[in-house]
Amino acid sequence: MLPDAHIALYIHWPFCRSKCPYCDFNSHVATGIEQQRWRAALLTELNAQKAGTEGRTVTSVFFGGGTPSLMAPATVAALLDAIAECWTLAPDLEVTLEANPTSAEAAGFAALRAAGVNRLSLGVQALNDADLRALGRNHDSAEALAALGLAARTFPRVSFDLIYARPGQTVAAWTAELRQAAALAAGHLSVYQLTLEPGTAFHRLSEQGAFALPEETIAADLYETTQAVLEDAGLPAYEISNHARPGEESRHNLTYWRGGDWLGIGPGAHGRLTRPGGTRLALASLRAPAEWLAAVEGRGCGTLPPEALTPEERLTERLLMGLRLSEGIARAGIRAEFGRDLPELLPARALERLLAGGFLKLDERALAATPAGLQRLDAVLAALTI
Repeated sequence: MLPDAHIALYIHWPFCRSKCPYCDFNSHVATGIEQQRWRAALLTELNAQKAGTEGRTVTSVFFGGGTPSLMAPATVAALLDAIAECWTLAPDLEVTLEANPTSAEAAGFAALRAAGVNRLSLGVQALNDADLRALGRNHDSAEALAALGLAARTFPRVSFDLIYARPGQTVAAWTAELRQAAALAAGHLSVYQLTLEPGTAFHRLSEQGAFALPEETIAADLYETTQAVLEDAGLPAYEISNHARPGEESRHNLTYWRGGDWLGIGPGAHGRLTRPGGTRLALASLRAPAEWLAAVEGRGCGTLPPEALTPEERLTERLLMGLRLSEGIARAGIRAEFGRDLPELLPARALERLLAGGFLKLDERALAATPAGLQRLDAVLAALTI
């Protein structure tokens, strides 16, 4: 099996102004960042990782974090220029950058657009001030609305995030907020259920009995409300947490979910790379920013030794990622990668039970989760991967 000609790039900026109490990402509060030093290191790492991928076409670049809108626009521009020198660029190259809707960051939108960003992803999270404060956000609802308006005037494509299943949230309040969000959404909306991740402030408060999420039945009602309201608004779910108008899906994230190749640049960034012959490598970088920076400056890269994934690991990844999509997992792609059809690779009794129970659907094209299966996706995946 030959690797696909396309590849995506993820660039991680690990710094934030403050740490949100629900966040378990590789993000660190820092001030006085040495922008030129970090620019040089990211460029060095970019050039180090291009080996073996020459001749491939970059379809998307995603600046994630952390808070990459805190990057100097000159750093964004320099990285995009270097990418253009290292690879062929797709004519419809998607360049996404994550940003917070504070007034200070919104002031830099024009410079980021001039640097080459053509899709902005805003971390709005809520549209009312009380919940924004409870979520530890540094902006208020007025700033969020102003930033969304400015982003729509500055970038060709805009997405924003919301978090639901907040403490005390009701279906009625969430329905009203979703309708407001749908009216604001230019083309894409990401809607994530609040979860308690180990190591976060919310998780610690929960262990102390000082923080509680809504009951499971209420969370399920909120999920079903999300699907119904956004479907009616012309923003159907194409992935379990992502909604888009036709043609506005995140091309970068589809690379992950469809089992494509990507390189990860920066502290803690991961990647996947398929070699000629079908070997699929798991790529990872040193996680701590200071350690990563020292490695890049000392030996020319901050990556760890790549690991070849076993066929079982590759199939598990395809299930974990592909069943999140409404389109499911294409059987033709599985046959090309594994030499066997998807149903032949899965535990027969578990697959039969999930199909009969209405949690999965199988046709000539794909295996996909039904709406009931998506709502119970962790259990579906557990049954298929044991």
